[in-house]
Amino acid sequence: MPFRQKASLSFFLILNSLDFRRICVTYLDVDINNIDINIVIWYHIVDNIPSLKGTDITMQKTEMRNPLTTHIDKMSTSEMLQVIQNENRNAVEAVGEALEDIGKAVDAISASLEKGGRLIYMGAGTSGRLGVIDAAECPPTYGVSYDTVIGIIAGGKEAMFRANEGGEDDPMAGVADLKEKELKSCDTVVGISAAGNAAYVIHALEYAKSIGCTTVGISSNHGCLLEKTADIAIITDTGAEVITGSTRMKAGTAQKLVLNMLSTCAMVKTGKVYENLMINLRPTNIKLARRMVSIVSEIMECDEEKAEKLLNENDWNIRKAVGEKE
Repeated sequence: MPFRQKASLSFFLILNSLDFRRICVTYLDVDINNIDINIVIWYHIVDNIPSLKGTDITMQKTEMRNPLTTHIDKMSTSEMLQVIQNENRNAVEAVGEALEDIGKAVDAISASLEKGGRLIYMGAGTSGRLGVIDAAECPPTYGVSYDTVIGIIAGGKEAMFRANEGGEDDPMAGVADLKEKELKSCDTVVGISAAGNAAYVIHALEYAKSIGCTTVGISSNHGCLLEKTADIAIITDTGAEVITGSTRMKAGTAQKLVLNMLSTCAMVKTGKVYENLMINLRPTNIKLARRMVSIVSEIMECDEEKAEKLLNENDWNIRKAVGEKE
């Protein structure tokens, strides 16, 4: 069968009437006129591509059917909600099982930030959107610049609002997006992929490693390419989704929880928090201005009128307003 190194393609082969197995084949151009191919040849192809050698091509958990929701289309509203909530709990438990690796990632990110490096999230689809959301929330919460924590999604800004499902299959786009950010060895790059095989993310991490960056991978499937590629792999084994393959659900929930932990703990470790208070806030709206007054009042053990006076005298800078008390 003719093939040559080219781009990343995903093939779904019907092995029997009920069982679909997904094979992610990297750098492969296949003669589509010869798609009727023996599965043994596919095993041979996968085994002879360096980046895929040893990869399990059996169905991943995130693509399996959930037996508890097989007949969700016949359930009442309350029954649907209960089964979804039960599965939500599984997502939380899966994050708990990965705390050791999450901790390694936090320490690596903190070290990067201390050296003047950046935290860069990369992903496609839901995974990419979650990274962008976490990055966008760091400046108003912790007072860091918008260049300190960066979220990159396959397909660019438009993909935040309109699905670009093919973006995950473009291996060179991820590399190009990192090059645009002028990647430095002191940066930490976090690749996010529920299934763990998105070419966009895998190749971006491979490029980041070649620069000398620390790389982190977040996925919900053990044995995936992301786990094999990243320096630190965080695997939240959330299992089969309520709606088969809809990884915006449990896998996405777990990803959001992990991202919360990574950015929050890194900001705490790099001095962006006093006790459990935000001390780098800026008064960019009424709510935040009131919060700043409350924080100063709490730290200085004074009334809000005095706290506001201190802020006015110190250019609405909490650190300056609380002085030695901090």
